[in-house]
Amino acid sequence: MKPYLFLVIFSLLWPSISLQAQTPKAHPYLFYTPQRTERLKERIKTDTLLANRWQAIRKRCDQWLSEPKGGNMEQLALAYTMTGEKRYADRARTLLNELVGRAFWDGMDDRTPRWNAGLGTSHSNWTASVTYDAIYTALTSEERKTIADRIVKLGIDPSIADWVSKDKRIQSLNNMGHNWWAAVVFEAGIASLAVMNEVPQAKKWAADIMQDSRQWFAFAGSVLENKPANFDQAGGFYESVNYANYGVSEYLLFRVAYTSAVGAVKMPYDDLLKKTVDWFINASYPRAGKPLMSLNFGDSNDFANGDRPAKLLIALGMGNDDYYWYLQQTSRSRFGEDLSPNTPMGLLYQPESKLIPTIPSLPTAALYSSMGWGMLRNSWKPDATLLGVKCGSTWNHAHADAGSFVLYHKGEYLLIDGGDVGYGNPEYSSYFVTSWAHNVLMFNGEAQDSRDQYNAVKNPGRLYNLIDGDNLKYLLADATGPTSRNFLRNYRNFLWIGNVILVIDDVRTYDIGKFDYLLHFADKAVKRGPDFEITKDSAAILFRPLYPEMLPLGYPHDLPEKMKFRTEYGLKDRTTNVQIPYYVLSPPEKTDRTKFVNAILLLDETNRSIQTATGSSGASGGAGRSNLPIIEKFEGTNYLGVRITQNKQVTEVYINLLADGRLMHRNANAIMNNWETDAYISAVTFPEGADRQDPAQLSSFFISNGSYLRRAGKPILSSLSKVFMYAAKTGNQLDVQLQGQPLIEASLGFEKVGKLTVNTKIVSPQYDSDKLLRIEIDETK
Repeated sequence: MKPYLFLVIFSLLWPSISLQAQTPKAHPYLFYTPQRTERLKERIKTDTLLANRWQAIRKRCDQWLSEPKGGNMEQLALAYTMTGEKRYADRARTLLNELVGRAFWDGMDDRTPRWNAGLGTSHSNWTASVTYDAIYTALTSEERKTIADRIVKLGIDPSIADWVSKDKRIQSLNNMGHNWWAAVVFEAGIASLAVMNEVPQAKKWAADIMQDSRQWFAFAGSVLENKPANFDQAGGFYESVNYANYGVSEYLLFRVAYTSAVGAVKMPYDDLLKKTVDWFINASYPRAGKPLMSLNFGDSNDFANGDRPAKLLIALGMGNDDYYWYLQQTSRSRFGEDLSPNTPMGLLYQPESKLIPTIPSLPTAALYSSMGWGMLRNSWKPDATLLGVKCGSTWNHAHADAGSFVLYHKGEYLLIDGGDVGYGNPEYSSYFVTSWAHNVLMFNGEAQDSRDQYNAVKNPGRLYNLIDGDNLKYLLADATGPTSRNFLRNYRNFLWIGNVILVIDDVRTYDIGKFDYLLHFADKAVKRGPDFEITKDSAAILFRPLYPEMLPLGYPHDLPEKMKFRTEYGLKDRTTNVQIPYYVLSPPEKTDRTKFVNAILLLDETNRSIQTATGSSGASGGAGRSNLPIIEKFEGTNYLGVRITQNKQVTEVYINLLADGRLMHRNANAIMNNWETDAYISAVTFPEGADRQDPAQLSSFFISNGSYLRRAGKPILSSLSKVFMYAAKTGNQLDVQLQGQPLIEASLGFEKVGKLTVNTKIVSPQYDSDKLLRIEIDETK
């Protein structure tokens, strides 16, 4: 009983602590505070950008005042707080009186019971409270009381009644507890803070909402309703970058106002908030001289970002140098919901200038396992390469895209997500949210059920086993759950080696049928020899099918055993009638089990500018190009192989066909080119020209779900349980990334290791009695 009693006591005491008697602050105390406005006045003396933006706002206000009516009350309110000129406050008061003079601010009569507060109420709460607070000193006592009472009646009362009250509430975190809950409730909190001098009980309303915010951040989903958690434990927000910016910003605006009006608070989710901005950064794609882009999975857009959350956390004293790097990237943003200096809030809360790091301190890969987002990049420099993978929940703003991927390269978005369109358009449901709009595998024309985006999925997709090495990256996507109506297995492996990304699909279905591999591209795609050349402006990649077959090099009619492809047409993002092409690749025969292996070759200036030919070039490279990785297929009993030669290194990738679940109670022992292993996928890398029969000359090796790797009886890896592992040796230094069970004791066949790093931590090298390097991971302690 003691832990429970403690929690109850804490819950009861928290609001009373926040409500200790304080001397009421003089308005404005929410956002347009004297401290903020005075600092802005100082900054515009030396900051040309801010000065120009302020002058533009004031010019607009003067123009509005020259007209009989109209204007933007937030900008007029800023002009008043900056200049003290009552004429701006008078027009803002007129507009505010019109707003609070309405019969109601919002409502949905098509819902039973009627919704009395929605996003319209949220927006009006914001506008009214910010303006009221800013022009408070220009109002009479009677006006202050009248306007405050109207804000309570039209905005605060219906919001609290519908969304958080104990006696009238009709909403819960389970049905609208994502961005809508945040917008309605936290804006009611801001409005409560605005009127607390005239309505004393409003201070408690705000404190209660701050208390309730803990449940919004902690909401872990619902089993019966198939609803995912709001936040991944690493900080991601499942609804997309766009809606994360909205929902999180609504809270942070309330937090900033609360801190200013009442005092600073510490909340149990503060670390999660900081991680959420890291997620915005990880989801971003910086470009040289161009607006920042972000992963547009779900109901988002290419230029959505976390500009507002980053700036508001800095205002709260919770930022770091990475945030400033990120804001430098968003400065050219086209996103309409950022905190632009063209707006009053953007001007007042523009972070102070400081030295900015050239790149963020974050790793080049990130995994948000519970929401199913993965990001892998070769660098944080602008115009690098970013691979985004989505394999998580489908519901509301998250589409039916389990296993999908997108690719950004050389500053362009080349392999794309289908995007979305306004929710009132039939095409939103008939195309954009469906599997057909994404880079996934279909079986007999189906992947996820078309109803998933409304009803959600019982078993969401998952991402696992992120490996982030200097020259090798790996991620496993399991899309079986969302597609289990058709698939027994639906695994997609991403193995990125140098300038080649292998996408390895392992699929099995209940019946024999037709597989289709969807490939959506942004601009141009042309078949050249064994490849699709996909380009946009100066950026280009080659997409090369390898297994089950390659593309025909001659007439498709003469080569029926090769991969088939056709062009289908979807809809362009944000349109309902602009058709754009995409490719559909299909194996030559119907089957119930196969492996797709496709290679993405990342092109740069040295091989992009050379005109390709359409003639035969085999599997070793695109015709007419130089400096391309050489890719060779090879196979043997129970395995498929791919050999990649690039950058003076040779990597052999082995796909063990016995390790795909077809055996029960028998290990997947295989001998592949004299390599002995039970691994699902293995890759060994040697310097070009080295004796690949000699394990001592290994540069690195990778194991996906394997317990041993041997050559000529010599152990390279031995572990009682199967692991995911990457080990790379440079001189006497060995870097190891090891995942698997909570307790792993692995032995490695590397000699004379002087410096050892295991999962980014430096450890002392220790050898066992068999002279093998001993690696232990113990998460049971």
